[in-house]
Amino acid sequence: MQSAGTWEGYERGSSGYKRILIALLCAGIATFAQLYSVQGVLPIMAQDLEIDAAQASLAVSAATLGLAVAVIPWSLMSDRFGRRRTMVTAVIAATILGVAMSLMPSFELLVGMRFLEGMALGGIPSVAMAYLAEEVNPVHAAIAAGSYISGTTLGGLSGRIVAAPVADFFGWRAGTLVVAIYAAMAAVAFILLAPKQKGFRPQAVRLTGPGGVHERLLINLKDPGLVSLYMQGFLLMGGFVAVYNYIGFHLGDEPFNVPPSIVSVLFLSYLTGTWSSAQAGRIAARFGRRKVLITSSLIMLGGLLMMLIPWLPAVVVGLLIFTAGFFGAHSIANGWVPARATVGRAQASSLYTLFYYGGSSVFGYVAGLFLTRFGWNGAVAFIGALIVVAIALTVAFLRRPVTPEAVQPSGD
Repeated sequence: MQSAGTWEGYERGSSGYKRILIALLCAGIATFAQLYSVQGVLPIMAQDLEIDAAQASLAVSAATLGLAVAVIPWSLMSDRFGRRRTMVTAVIAATILGVAMSLMPSFELLVGMRFLEGMALGGIPSVAMAYLAEEVNPVHAAIAAGSYISGTTLGGLSGRIVAAPVADFFGWRAGTLVVAIYAAMAAVAFILLAPKQKGFRPQAVRLTGPGGVHERLLINLKDPGLVSLYMQGFLLMGGFVAVYNYIGFHLGDEPFNVPPSIVSVLFLSYLTGTWSSAQAGRIAARFGRRKVLITSSLIMLGGLLMMLIPWLPAVVVGLLIFTAGFFGAHSIANGWVPARATVGRAQASSLYTLFYYGGSSVFGYVAGLFLTRFGWNGAVAFIGALIVVAIALTVAFLRRPVTPEAVQPSGD
């Protein structure tokens, strides 16, 4: 029961709870379908534009870099104008830019438009967790976060798996344009479904001084546990995007010789992430976030090592395991951030998003240099090192896990 004059959040199973999760599912589709549609057509784009794998990956890295640099400004806007209004603005802008991107006449202009599109897309992931934290009862926060992350996997999957087959027949521009139209329909559904906020309180945006943004960011950056969680996003997401950037190039070479249209089917591996991200929240509610985070990272590493075997079934199984492990780890780390933060919840979540997509931009490109120089084994060694460092940080700095029941609502 909600006491008079207070808002404790929607209970699991209520209509408001269901509407939030379905709305954020649609927002995740609109966001991540556009963000990663290009990833599904990288080999076709590289061949058409006569560029190498690392250069082609800049079409992905530019968007994730734009997203990374925009998350703090978006979080400030959400503090002032509300989480829902901010996400609506972002998803409309991103949809318009996504359509424009597919029409760019040169690779340089395409990369520039992808950067702008990424900036617009940043308004969703940087705010979504704060929206959940304020509107959902904290007892159910870990489960709700896992459900949201599972929705983002469907967005990432659909963008890749729709763009690649269309691109195989009509070119990569047609593939990305179809995804942009599809994302627009998801954006409309989000706008119609997302309930008005009850837990949000507008805040004056002050960059400096007591309670200012600078102070909030510093408080969150001084917590070793939060920094460790940020590094989980930076390292694990960097490795994850690198694998999906270059798996098509790897399987297109000897001894596999798999065509791009068939490789695109491997993006169905995302469905294991849809499952694992939801399950991770439920398991964490019982055994604690720290144990689930470490276990998920180890599963990710095991799947990566399987992909070293030069046998297609082993690569496929390894990719499935790798994807499940990543989304389990991401679900826990992402949901843990606003639960652990004592002040500046929106800024804390935005910092995670900044590190997360910063890692995607940096390591998604750098791994391509390892691939070009040392082949697939070199890229896997580099990605494996990122995962090992992430596990070490969890062991060292996340010794006192916060359980969902212990989390109390806190003002930003």
